[in-house]
Amino acid sequence: MSFFITFEGIEGCGKSTQVQLLAKALTSRGTDVVVTREPGGCAIADQIRNILLDAANSGLTPSAELLLYAAARAQHVAEVVQPALQAGRTVICDRFTDATIAYQGYGRGLDLATIARLNADAAAGTLPDLTVLLDCPVEVGLKRAFARINSTAGAREERFELESVQFHQRVRDGYLALAAEQPERFAVVDGSLAIDETAAAILAAVSRKPGINL
Repeated sequence: MSFFITFEGIEGCGKSTQVQLLAKALTSRGTDVVVTREPGGCAIADQIRNILLDAANSGLTPSAELLLYAAARAQHVAEVVQPALQAGRTVICDRFTDATIAYQGYGRGLDLATIARLNADAAAGTLPDLTVLLDCPVEVGLKRAFARINSTAGAREERFELESVQFHQRVRDGYLALAAEQPERFAVVDGSLAIDETAAAILAAVSRKPGINL
C-alpha cells in the first residue's frame, strides 16, 4: 500500500537529516521507500532548483518565484511522486505544497487562493498522508543553515537564508498556522532536540498514522 510523507520546516530545522533517518528506519522494517525533495527531485526540476536557490538571482520577483516552484512541482509529481505511489511504494519528500504556502504565501505575502490553485494544478490531486513539521526558533535554524552552507563545497544554495529574520518568522508562523488548521495530517515535532530524540519522535508519529506499514 502506498503512503506519502512530507517534511516541512524553516531553514536549518533538520529536515534533510531526519528524512534520511526515517527512510533508513522504514527500509529496515521492510518498507519500499523512495526519498525525494522539492524543489528538484528529477533532472528538469533540479535545473529549476538551481535558479530558485542561487543567491545571485536576488532579483527574482515573488510571482516568478511562485510560478517556477509550480513548474518544478508539476514535473516532479508527474515523473517521480505519482509513479512511485502508483507502484505501492512509500514516498518521503523533503518539502511539498505546504512550503509554497508558508514561503510564498506567508513569507512573501502572495495571494493564498492563487497559491492554492497552482498547488492543486501542479500536484494533480496528490496529497500527503502525513506531514512532519520540524519546528524550531528562527535564530536556531538560521545558525544551523549557515553552518551547513559554509561547510559544503560547490554551489551555495542560500537565497532564502539571506532573507530577513522577519521573513523567516513569517514562514514559521505560516507553518504553525497550517498545522493548527489540519491537525489530522500534521505531526509537529521539536526540531531543536538532539538528532536521535527528534528521530524517535518522528518515528512514533509515523507509527500512529493508519496505513503506514511498520
